[in-house]
Amino acid sequence: MTHLRNIAIIAHVDHGKTTLIDSILKQAGAFRENQAFEERVMDSNDLEKERGITILAKCTAVTWKDTKINIIDTPGHADFGGEVERVLNMADGVILLIDAAEGPLPQTKFVLTKALAQGMRPIVVVNKIDRQDAEPDRVLNDVFDLFVALDASEQQLDFPVLYASGRDGWCTPDLNGARENLFPLLDLIIDHVPPPHHITNDGPFKMLATLLDADPYLGRVLTGRVIGGTAKVNMNVKAMTLNGELIENFRLTKLLTFDGIKRVPADTVQAGDIISIAGMKTTSVSDTICDPSVTEPVPATPIDPPTMAVTITVNDSPLAGREGKKLTSTMIRERLFSEAESNVAIRVTESDGKDAFEVAGRGELQLGVLIETMRREGFELSVSRPRVLFRTNESGELEEPYEDVIVDVDEIYSGVVIDKMNLRKAEMTDMRPSGGGKIRITFLAPSRGLIGYQSQFLTDTRGTGIMNRLFDSYGPYKGEIPTRHNGVLISTDKGQAVAYALFNLQDRGTMFVTPGDDVYQGMIVGENARDNDLDINVLKAKQLSNVRAAGKDENMILTPPRKLSLEDMMSYINDDELVEVTPKALRLRKKFLTPQEREIAKKQEKKAKLG
Repeated sequence: MTHLRNIAIIAHVDHGKTTLIDSILKQAGAFRENQAFEERVMDSNDLEKERGITILAKCTAVTWKDTKINIIDTPGHADFGGEVERVLNMADGVILLIDAAEGPLPQTKFVLTKALAQGMRPIVVVNKIDRQDAEPDRVLNDVFDLFVALDASEQQLDFPVLYASGRDGWCTPDLNGARENLFPLLDLIIDHVPPPHHITNDGPFKMLATLLDADPYLGRVLTGRVIGGTAKVNMNVKAMTLNGELIENFRLTKLLTFDGIKRVPADTVQAGDIISIAGMKTTSVSDTICDPSVTEPVPATPIDPPTMAVTITVNDSPLAGREGKKLTSTMIRERLFSEAESNVAIRVTESDGKDAFEVAGRGELQLGVLIETMRREGFELSVSRPRVLFRTNESGELEEPYEDVIVDVDEIYSGVVIDKMNLRKAEMTDMRPSGGGKIRITFLAPSRGLIGYQSQFLTDTRGTGIMNRLFDSYGPYKGEIPTRHNGVLISTDKGQAVAYALFNLQDRGTMFVTPGDDVYQGMIVGENARDNDLDINVLKAKQLSNVRAAGKDENMILTPPRKLSLEDMMSYINDDELVEVTPKALRLRKKFLTPQEREIAKKQEKKAKLG
């Protein structure tokens, strides 16, 4: 146990955690010299590779100077904070990674709060020190201020610091020191991080299941840390819920530990080890796996509740069933409930008619990643606009979630950003220069007002602004917040969009479709330049006759359509609209497809408000 260290790497998104782990694995001998491996080897699924972010926490292990170091790579985006909260239970220390130019950002504060609350003494690594705009001294002062603001103890404030470039594979305790390798970091982990404590090999076997994933050969795999005792292959164990209720009895047919990026079989595991167990049928995250003699479950850290939800229903558009294989509400239900089992930050509830499902999570990105994953698995579904989850306080007053928003913009764009945030009921709490002609502005804003703002923010700052958000707390309800100011262009018929029609309709607004795209009545094909919805015919072809025109036909030059991502679409739509998601296409549509149905729905809504 003294030759074991368990450490988590925590940081804000894109500060270089996964790249640093690549270099550690390479230098600690996890790969052969001639072995080929991908960059960001820990980002194993397709979505992680495409987006360049870590979504799921994962474990790896290296051996350094006869000590095994289990390393846990955690997500950096605030929407996946539930993953970070759970995996910190498996670690005895953390490496806090900070970008040498950006400094501490909202997610840095979030993950550091959780680590300090567990009594951990972080190692601070100022990464990307080779950036041209790096300001390590300022960043280090900001980190110290953050520790103080989070009520860190004297021991925690006495943190060791390393300056590093994870991409180039070096670190140094001194800015002017030798820049050769990551050995100083590995040595510091052994010296600074305590071996697994308050854990003993005496007594019965106990472990808390922290991560759940699926393996094509092993089936369901649960990963967690052994809290006490030892376990051997073929030993009988049981699983209990947090309330102490029996889930299942089970024989440990396969015990796995980590070596590099692989899971390797083990005959015996002991207290402190991070292990995986395969083959359990119903045991899930936060359950206790233990010796049959144990009666008390291992306590688990409660996860912060979801703050945002979408409604997912069966796809009932005229184009339904063409592109996907998984279409029914039963299939959607099974998939959503299996996701809720492995991802404790997501909550799923179904409607009385069992045909609609409310999926609640931490933010638009987390919900968007789930829907994108389902889309790639062959599902077809309809998704509503995200809405925030209100709550009532003890005095009976309505409260809504607020977010801490940090914006880095060029000075010339700061005015327009402040104006737009004020319209969305945000309060500015800080404003300071952040170097390189940029200004850092901090807001406290209702989550409701931020839905759909990201794309507008990028337009307002000409793509140069950076916005970071993090759930802060629940606060008083801020009243009505204006959403989209423009109406939409709606197709009047079913068929394929025609270039001639799109060319003549360009003045009406911005198009979302190109010639040849399938459209149907009630489908949103563009954004109106005005604030009202407009029905248009995008199928109208040019009338052909045998009479020659005196002049030549004018060249039809079409403005490129506006392309929206899934998250953009979810935040763009209004309450009477849906996103149609299929394996091959994303479409916007009205809930009610015909003008008559929309008119009836509008009258009923007005009647309900008055009545």
